[in-house]
Amino acid sequence: MERWTTPLWSLLLPPKQRHEELVAILRRQCDDNALILSRQRVVIPNTFVIELLPEIHRRLTACDVPLEPCLVNVVCRHAAEQGYSFVGRVAVVLRPAAGEATVRFRVHSRIAPA
Repeated sequence: MERWTTPLWSLLLPPKQRHEELVAILRRQCDDNALILSRQRVVIPNTFVIELLPEIHRRLTACDVPLEPCLVNVVCRHAAEQGYSFVGRVAVVLRPAAGEATVRFRVHSRIAPA
């Protein structure tokens, strides 16, 4: 798994930053957008879109091994640890940023029904 994710981290983050930053951002998206329905049920976003610079997106989509399943596992593991639930299937989509982006990546999340 590390062999697959290392290219992603090297493209997304400057060398000084660690790959945990993107994982932390995905976890923060879950925590910040949690919807408390009852004491036993907290629903979190299940659809995440990571906008990348077009050049980085091209490189990542050219890889033989898709990175989305690894990121889905990170989100599912965090949800299980925190006792969160989803209303639908968890999806992480890598997409090129529209227009002139100045940041390496941007993460959007939402709750999408099944």
